[in-house]
Amino acid sequence: MTALLPSAVVYESWGQRVVFGSGTARADVAAQVAGLGATRVLLIAAERERALAEDVCKDVPVVATFSAVRPHVPAEVAEAVRSAAREHAADLLLSIGGGSTTGTAKAAALTTGLPILAVPTTYAGSEATPVWGLTEDGHKRTGVDPKVLPRVVVYDATLMLSLPTRLSVTSGLNALAHCVDAWWAPRHNPISSALAVEGVRSLASSLPRIVADGQDVAARRDILFGTYLGAVAFAGAGSGLHHKVCHVLGGAYDLEHAALHSVVLPHVAGLNLPAAPDAARHLGAALDDGTDPFDALLDLYATLDPPRSLHDLGLAEQELDRATDLVMAQVPDTNPRRVTHNAMRQLLGRAHRGDTPVLVPLTDV
Repeated sequence: MTALLPSAVVYESWGQRVVFGSGTARADVAAQVAGLGATRVLLIAAERERALAEDVCKDVPVVATFSAVRPHVPAEVAEAVRSAAREHAADLLLSIGGGSTTGTAKAAALTTGLPILAVPTTYAGSEATPVWGLTEDGHKRTGVDPKVLPRVVVYDATLMLSLPTRLSVTSGLNALAHCVDAWWAPRHNPISSALAVEGVRSLASSLPRIVADGQDVAARRDILFGTYLGAVAFAGAGSGLHHKVCHVLGGAYDLEHAALHSVVLPHVAGLNLPAAPDAARHLGAALDDGTDPFDALLDLYATLDPPRSLHDLGLAEQELDRATDLVMAQVPDTNPRRVTHNAMRQLLGRAHRGDTPVLVPLTDV
């Protein structure tokens, strides 16, 4: 019998309460706020989600609302939300929204130490990781700190029913990217890998269902489950090549976060899979359609029809050389294959044009 674990494994888990429900967000949030003993809550919600957030918070002691949420958390937004927390003597940060909203709450928690209760409305997964990110002068910095991990997460599948199909798909592929990157990230390990396999399985089976019917609550629940598993896998394994590429491009060029992940993921997979047989095996087990794992990933993309081109997201072709330089400075030393400047430039070129992703032979540099 083959051993499931190697002789030595180091895995760090993160403590958090997670509540899954459907149509119960208002009651669940009120109960969790009371359980945390909070009496002065700073609500963080983007303007477009403010009405939804205020409805969820009707039974919560909200003292102020911060709505100046922006993607990639610019430094000035981080300072503004910290000031709001201090001004209103908040004892809890309640984020209701997507990854940018959760990230804004994390920016406040990083320096104030205030606990976070997160209510996601997309499949970003940030709510289940201790990773923070801040953007200043076109550079996105990320780090890990237990202070920014939300103390409680309340998931409610019905909050996702109004999420447009395109955003559902791109956000879901962002969640899938957490899983795939966990198979070759710097701290990849058998525990995170197992979580990621189940995460991909759940996401790949449920995302096509919401493309067919956006009101499929059961499918939305399954996506949330896969999202959570992927985020926990990412938290345990760290940030691999895919996320390094996306963090650099997102911070430098302010590209749409979820769509950026959907464009980049298959190209990074095509680069790394030939040098990562365990990752290929995991991907094949998760997708389980009898074909080559990479082909199965492309088949899923064909079904979901996400954005495919960095050009369409707003990245100018003349920026590709600079973008390559920026990414190369962040390539993890632990990546399963050596990434040359030429290989990265070609990868970004294919992603920019929207070419069909390819498996890059190990003989190519």
